[in-house]
Amino acid sequence: MTDIEAKGATLEEINQHWDWLEQNLLHTLSVFDNKDDIASFVKGKVKALIAEETSSRLAEQEEEPEKFREALVKFEARFNFPEAEKLVTYYSCCCWKGRVPRQGWLYLSINHLCFYSFFLGKELKLIVPWVDIQKLERTSNVFLTDTIRITTQNKERDFSMFLNLDEVFKIMEQLADVTLRRLLDNEVFDLDPDLQEPSQITKRDLEARAQNEFFRAFFRLPRQEKLHSVVDCSLWTPFSRCHTVGRMFTSDRYICFASKEDGCCNVILPLREVVSIEKMEDTSLLPNPVIVSIRSKMAFQFIELKDRDSLVGSLLVRLQRVHANHPVHYDTSQDEDMQTSPVFHSTSMCGDHKFGDLEMVSSQNSEESEKEKSPRLHPEALISVFQQSGSQSPDLRMSREQIKISLWNDHFVEYGRTVCMFRTEKIRKLVAMGIPESLRGKLWLLFSDAVTDLASHPGYYGNLVEESMGKCCLVTEEIERDLHRSLPEHPAFQNETGIAALRRVLTAYAHRNPKIGYCQSMNILTSVLLLYAKEEEAFWLLVAVCERMLPDYFNHRVIGAQVDQSVFEELIKEHLPELAEHMNDLSALASISLSWFLTLFLSIMPLESAVSVVDCFFYDGIKAIFQLGLAVLEANAEGLCSSKDDGQALMVLSRFLDHIKNEDSPGPSVGSHHAFFSDDQEPYPVTDIADLIRDSYEKFGDQSVEQIEHLRCKHRIRVLQGHEDTTKQNVLRVVTPEVSILPEDLEELYDLFKREHMMSCYWEQPRPVAPRHDPSRPYAEQYRIDVRQFTHLFQLVSPWTCGAHTEILAERTFRLLDDNMDHLIEFKAFVSCLDVMYNGEMNEKIKLLYRLHIPPALTENDRDSQSPLKNPLLSTSRPLVFGKSNGDAIDYQKQLKQMIKDLAKEKDKTEKELPKMSQREFIQFCKTLYSMFHEDPEENELYQAIATVTTLLLQIGEVGQRSSSSGSCSQEGGEELRASALSPDQDSVFADNNAGKIPQDSRTFTEEVEGDWTVSLEHILASLLTEQSLVNFFEKPLDIKSKLENAKINQYSLKTFEMSRQSQPELKLNNV
Repeated sequence: MTDIEAKGATLEEINQHWDWLEQNLLHTLSVFDNKDDIASFVKGKVKALIAEETSSRLAEQEEEPEKFREALVKFEARFNFPEAEKLVTYYSCCCWKGRVPRQGWLYLSINHLCFYSFFLGKELKLIVPWVDIQKLERTSNVFLTDTIRITTQNKERDFSMFLNLDEVFKIMEQLADVTLRRLLDNEVFDLDPDLQEPSQITKRDLEARAQNEFFRAFFRLPRQEKLHSVVDCSLWTPFSRCHTVGRMFTSDRYICFASKEDGCCNVILPLREVVSIEKMEDTSLLPNPVIVSIRSKMAFQFIELKDRDSLVGSLLVRLQRVHANHPVHYDTSQDEDMQTSPVFHSTSMCGDHKFGDLEMVSSQNSEESEKEKSPRLHPEALISVFQQSGSQSPDLRMSREQIKISLWNDHFVEYGRTVCMFRTEKIRKLVAMGIPESLRGKLWLLFSDAVTDLASHPGYYGNLVEESMGKCCLVTEEIERDLHRSLPEHPAFQNETGIAALRRVLTAYAHRNPKIGYCQSMNILTSVLLLYAKEEEAFWLLVAVCERMLPDYFNHRVIGAQVDQSVFEELIKEHLPELAEHMNDLSALASISLSWFLTLFLSIMPLESAVSVVDCFFYDGIKAIFQLGLAVLEANAEGLCSSKDDGQALMVLSRFLDHIKNEDSPGPSVGSHHAFFSDDQEPYPVTDIADLIRDSYEKFGDQSVEQIEHLRCKHRIRVLQGHEDTTKQNVLRVVTPEVSILPEDLEELYDLFKREHMMSCYWEQPRPVAPRHDPSRPYAEQYRIDVRQFTHLFQLVSPWTCGAHTEILAERTFRLLDDNMDHLIEFKAFVSCLDVMYNGEMNEKIKLLYRLHIPPALTENDRDSQSPLKNPLLSTSRPLVFGKSNGDAIDYQKQLKQMIKDLAKEKDKTEKELPKMSQREFIQFCKTLYSMFHEDPEENELYQAIATVTTLLLQIGEVGQRSSSSGSCSQEGGEELRASALSPDQDSVFADNNAGKIPQDSRTFTEEVEGDWTVSLEHILASLLTEQSLVNFFEKPLDIKSKLENAKINQYSLKTFEMSRQSQPELKLNNV
């Protein structure tokens, strides 16, 4: 092993590999009983690692490596999935079963995690759908310090001994995230273009997606922004008079830089701000330099760029494209702007948009007639109009503001004053101190890069306002209801000026993004944005928050907020272990903190304090909310630990938050929505928001964007599966009282039903009949199956197996259950049908069978319904033998008529009469019964019994036909056999809108082809009751548990067989 490694590696690498083997193998060898097993295990492990290392090297090449093709062949042979199940990658590893490791191969495909092992003569196959995984985490066990644990509903499985565990875990995490969001969270989830077709996903695509998501989260860029390259380089930072080592990120519309030292220096350069990108002369001091010049007369010097020529070429192409799509118009009023806004002057302008004084094109460039028609947008921040006078003296208030403005002005001179500024730890400290009110709205625009959206879309907001105002719908009603609840204590929203601006922004955003529309808490956030920013600026700030900075927060299920709550729970356990230990159920704290995330503390803290939190949020993103939340809990840890219940904990936190003040605020204190909690007898101690924010950065500010995104990915699985469990429990809660199936069996049936839906999502092209899972629908309607899926399930779990006839019976059952004719059925209908089959009385089972052989279940075009059952047992000339002479036959017929009459009298009068069965339908009914008896232990006796009953019923039908044709239908044969179609009640088991009346086309068919030959349900039931063997067959207890166990084992293989059978005709056709 050492010699082999030495040929292709350094001594350092050899030592590294041997260290890995010692750490991962030696601890496990003690579980084996003899030396041969140990030798076999070690030899197999080393060979697998060498093979995997070779394959990973090949995988780095452009073409598909031969090793991967070999693995693909083995994957297909071992697991027999349909062709649509694409293998993404594979690894050698061990799967632990108790204390014993099983060496084998882990296959990661687009929908499943699979493991195969053939070790010590035993074969092991595991198939775990990604959509079943409830937890994916790195952990440790008794023998190994680093394993990957997969948790499903009932099991935990540990995998270890990977050559590169970090890579494996990241790929698993990406596959689980993509698959769960694609199948369970398609409400707002938009896949990257490269991942739109799951069958095309590769390992490289997943790695690119992970890098792309980190890039967008780190710089808080739009979701549609696609990362093109990441290059190591150094950037000249004039404030430190040196080159700072870091990485350059280039995307569709941005050039970004992040220093290797976290927080040292970040830069965001929108390409619309870039004037030129030039290569400079290469020297020993400045290797491969590139100069990026922007319109505010700044230049950024990057050096040590690899592949400089191709990088600059691609950047120039994108630069030209950006300027072609959004042409830049220079404004001649620079001098005036410099005088009015010395801090924010920039030569970067687009139309009438300027960084110093952003004017709205819709109010300047439109004609006078349009001005009269369109609503007048508010031209300035509301706080400048509705400025309140505080308790402090004006001189003191202005002096504090001037000091802050002076500090910011000095910073702008040294670090830049536009969106392209150098973002360092120094600016973070300035933000934590509180942004001056006169600069707050402008800086929010710069930090969030909403200013780029604003400048890139002149007139967009004005047009949206015109299109959306005056339209009435559910969203606008919700907005109107919440308008006067938005900061009602502030004078800006106590008059129509503020209310009208708020209405326009919220309505315009709902019109722009109907997927989100309007959610509660958006009104509070937008109110604050309008206080410090102009109306159009506030709109683009709202866009930045909802679509970039708080993704998936504002939708039907607020998944994003719930994910961050779950992340917050883990951070509490990590940073405040004593509090976490005392509060056994952290979900109570998480529920209290929901409003912290949804409103950025605006609804639970005095406004003048909460806006300082929003300052930090716009600069640092969600990290600021996490660390401030931890600081709040730490400050109240003693009170929370002594609280007896959730209500007392809520009181402790509410009183604390309501007494957070901002000593530097120029305005008066504006209470929060929780002020009613603070009516104390004794004065409550006041906390300064600046101190709280400083503590949050010092004690809890070590969380990186990468760590937060990893935690979000981990907890999104938990949250989505929590929603799935809620859906399941609500469906079962409704269904359980209505059926006799045991709750544990119902749960198994639900899992089978859902898995059937999922398998079609995995491998079949989307069909218009069977839509994807829609979490916005009522619980019972979230999973529905079509006729093909139902047929598959019917074959697995129905006790009425009829050989080749089973599929036909399943299709008829589906038509019967599909009462609204949308070609989909829900779980409740499926289980109600099974309940009759397994637990119904004999008359209920016969009634169900009867209904399966009349319209709408049986149609003229029904498969196999046109061929009569050619069997001598169906002869009407066959004598009826009941142990009596033939002469007694007439007496028996009288006795049978009396039996039918008595049965009809006992029938529930409120139940709607079913249509009578024609001869064609009766033949199909008999055929089904014959098929059901096949391979039954009492098969011969049942055949004789059904032959006798069939012959009798055929004679009854002929008697009725003759009576009808002669017009002498007797009263005793008429009252009980006439359909009582006027009864208003529906059937108690299956709701059928057509019950009690035969459709017109069916009646015509019966009259024309078969005349008036009919039998009723009562005839059939009474006749079947005469044969004890038939009664025994329908009343014998049936075991659903064995069916369920068998279904769980065979559901995948049956689906695969069905799909391969469907593809055969296509192959034959292609060959022809």
